[in-house]
Parts: sequence; C-alpha cells; structure tokens
Amino acid sequence: MQKIILLIMMLVALVTKSNAQNPDSIKSTSEWKNRGSMPASYEMGPEKSPEFSNQNVLKIKSVESKINGFGTLMKTIKPDLYLGKTVKMTAYVKSESVKSWAGLWMRVDYYDVGTLAFDNMEKRAIKGTREWQKYEVVLFVPTEATSISYGALLDGTGQIWFKDIILEVVADTVPETGLNKGREHKEISFEKRAKAIANQIKKVTDNEKKALKTEVDSLDNQVANGIISKEKGEELKLKKAQFRAANIEKNIAIEETKLNQLVQDKVDGKFENEVISRDRTKLVLGINTDSIGEHSRELNLTGLKFYNGQKDKHNRQSKRTTSQMVFAAGFNNLMTDKKVANSDFKYLDSHFYEWGLTYNTRILKEDNLLHFKYGMSLMYNNLRATDNRYFQKNGEQTDLITNTVNLDESRFRNVYVMVPLHLEFDFTKKEIRDNVSYFRTHKSVRVGLGGYAGFRLKSKQILSFDDANGNDVKQKTKGNYNVNDFNYGLSTYVGYKATSLYLKYDLQPLFENNIVDQNNISLGLRFDFN
Repeated sequence: MQKIILLIMMLVALVTKSNAQNPDSIKSTSEWKNRGSMPASYEMGPEKSPEFSNQNVLKIKSVESKINGFGTLMKTIKPDLYLGKTVKMTAYVKSESVKSWAGLWMRVDYYDVGTLAFDNMEKRAIKGTREWQKYEVVLFVPTEATSISYGALLDGTGQIWFKDIILEVVADTVPETGLNKGREHKEISFEKRAKAIANQIKKVTDNEKKALKTEVDSLDNQVANGIISKEKGEELKLKKAQFRAANIEKNIAIEETKLNQLVQDKVDGKFENEVISRDRTKLVLGINTDSIGEHSRELNLTGLKFYNGQKDKHNRQSKRTTSQMVFAAGFNNLMTDKKVANSDFKYLDSHFYEWGLTYNTRILKEDNLLHFKYGMSLMYNNLRATDNRYFQKNGEQTDLITNTVNLDESRFRNVYVMVPLHLEFDFTKKEIRDNVSYFRTHKSVRVGLGGYAGFRLKSKQILSFDDANGNDVKQKTKGNYNVNDFNYGLSTYVGYKATSLYLKYDLQPLFENNIVDQNNISLGLRFDFN
C-alpha cells in the first residue's frame, strides 16, 4: 500500500495545478445525469414550477425549434441486488407536444463492451400530449452484468415530465419488453471480457488519481490563500492519498477476483462454443432482417455484401452513404406526339430491363428524410411492333413497314449505359440503440424524383419467321437505325422498403430525324437491394 501511496503522490506533484472541471465532471456530481446525442438542446432536471411543488418531478424540455437527436436523464447503478433476476422499472410520465417520441429506458451492460439487455419503448412510444400515465420496462439481468442504467428520454421537440421511478424484482414468468432480451443475450467472448476487466482496473486507478488531484489542488489553494498552514496542507494531502490508495486497492481486488473467475471458466471449457460459432457463414438472397449473430457471417448474393457479424452489418447499413444493387423490369412503349394510346407496339409484350449499382447518401447529418441517390445502370428497351411490321432505315428516316413474310416475332432493342440521379425522400425513422442514433434506409416508404442521362451502346432488330421451306429463321441485324446516340430523361419511383413502382420517360426522341417525335416510356417495378 505504501508503494501505491508514494506513486500517487509523485504523479500528483508532477501534474500542473488546475481548478477547472469539464462539463461531464460537473454533471456527474448529481445523481441524475444529462446525456443523449444532443443534451444541449434540452433543459433537463427537477421541475420547479408551483404545479409540482409537492412532488419530486423531473423534466426534459426542448429549447430549440428543430432537433435531430435526443436528450435523456439517467442513472447508473450496480446490479448486485438484481443479478439473475427479472427487473421491472415503472414510472409515471406526462407529455406535451412530443413530435417524434419519448419513453422510459433501461439497459444492462457488461462494462462498456457489451449490452446484455435493452429497451427504450421505441416500439410503444409516448407521442403527442398525454396526461400522467404509468409505464413500465421489464428486463432480465444476467449474472455477468456489471451495471444497470435507466431513465427517460425525449427524441426531437416537446416536453415530458416523469416521477416515481421504481425498480423491483418480479417473477421470471413476467415477459421482457425489450427487443434485446436479457435471457437471449449473446455470449461475450473470453477475450472481450478479459480486456474489459483490464480496462476497468485502469479506469479505477485513473479516476482515483483525478479525484486526488482535485483534492490536492483545493488544499494548495487553501494554503495559498492563508486558510490553512503549509504543514496542515501536507498532512491533509497525505491523508487524502492514503484514502485514494485504499480505494484503488479495494476496487482492484474486486476486479482481480472477477478476472480469476474468468480464467477458471476458460479452463473449465465454458467458452468452447466460441470457435464453432465463428465458422458459420449464411448465404442470403434478397433481404434478411434476422440477426446473424456476433461471430457469424452473412454473404448477401443479391446485394453483393459480406457482413462479419451482426454489429458489422448494423453499422455498415447505418452509414451516411450506402450502396444498393438495383434491378428493374416492366412494360415499355413509345409515346407518339405525346400520346401512348393506339400505339404501334404491343403493350404487354414490349418490355424494359435495367440493372446497376447505386449509392445513397444522407444529405443532412442528423436527419434521415433527404438522400441523394446516384450510380450507373445498364438499360434494355425492347419494342415489339404490331401488325407484322418492322423497322427499316430509309436515309435519315426510320420507318415502320409491313413485312411480306408472316413474322413470328418482331423485336427492336436498344441498350444504354445510364447515370441515374435522384433526390430520395426516405421516411424510415432513425433507431436509438444504447442511447446512440442510427439512421437506416430502405425500411419504410420511399419516394424518388430525378432523371438520367447516358449513351447508347447498340441497337438490334430481331425477326423470327418461317422461310419458304418451312424452316425456322431468326434474323438479328445490328445497326444505328438513326437512333439518337445520347439519351436523357425523367424518372420517379414510389414504394415501400426495397420494392418500388418505377416510371421513366425519355426527353430525347428515339430517332434523330424522324418527322414525328417518338419518346420511350417505361413503367414497372424496381428493387433496391441494400
């Protein structure tokens, strides 16, 4: 112990004197702490209005007209009384003009490396204006838990009041309310646990050193101001150092006991299943909303994505810029003199196909509504003429003429490379996990407005017929057919999650010099695989 005291005294002597405290240290002196993604946008603390003078009421009130974040009042406690038990948190909440949502929340952690259980009422949120009402959160506390944090939060603008928060042990038959349930928590690896304990030992030492430095600075100020003598100051410094050293020794002993037990569990084979679970790779077509686990992997063949564990998947899908594989298909035709009625082409047999890669960038850092979508696509437009007709180049004109031979098929295909640009409105709400905001895309209604521009790769006409000998003939003819090499147009889509109704219209006429302008129009379904 004397060595620890001596070490601390030497460290304190080397540190420059400072009376300043950062905001966190000031807030931490209170039992309730102000936290959240934008705590400065809220007024948080005890409600002092006469209406609540006889009650212990806390409030969270927005002080800005628009907030893309949340504020929370919270406590963190040791879980010793609740280990291996089901805990119910209850409180009364009153709300006023809550535009986004509010709720109670509780989280069970293993140090700062793993959340064992969590619920913030987002799926049953408090909205609008409501009178006092009792709400609850129920979670199971695993035996390895090291802390329980709880409180109330307000996302966006409005105001809430809450009071009478109670934690109580209930029967294990009471169902948990959170999506992240304590009884279903994922195993934390031996390596992560050992590192967490080591970090905690360092944190214990650092915190005691900081506390001792503050106390020593205060004593130095008292000596400088003549409040106490220099001899008395040195005596009090020694006592403070002894007290902090005792705290370090006591708290480190607790962590060392946990570390010894962890090593023993490793020797006893309690972590054997880790290696097996790491080797599992799941192949997926389309969209997979199921968790893939902490150590498993997912290869999404449709979206060409590889995720190394659920955390990696969640973080990458929540990035400000994400990528999607796009496939679209549907009906295709020509508008003649801005009319598609009485078309020269079959409505159901004329098709378009498109596939490509797009990038989706959230425009505002803290708002999920507006996105800029851009990329590159390969577009196929197919036209099947009616009445046994086909296209024929006639100088600078391209005419649709009747064939003397009965045609089984007459198809005219144009292939383009296009750069689509869209302003996308994505109504997916942000998620709050472990008091952190995540912005996801393609999880709700989406609307895209924009257009495209590019160039023609090739044009081809395909004719199928029987010759004079009754043989099946398929004739493919490549050429430019006076088709415009450059193409551009307008496009829009509206849909839900990955699927959208998709409409495109070429502003550039199909043929360069035809007397009558004919513009391609397409309507179909579009799939954005995130």
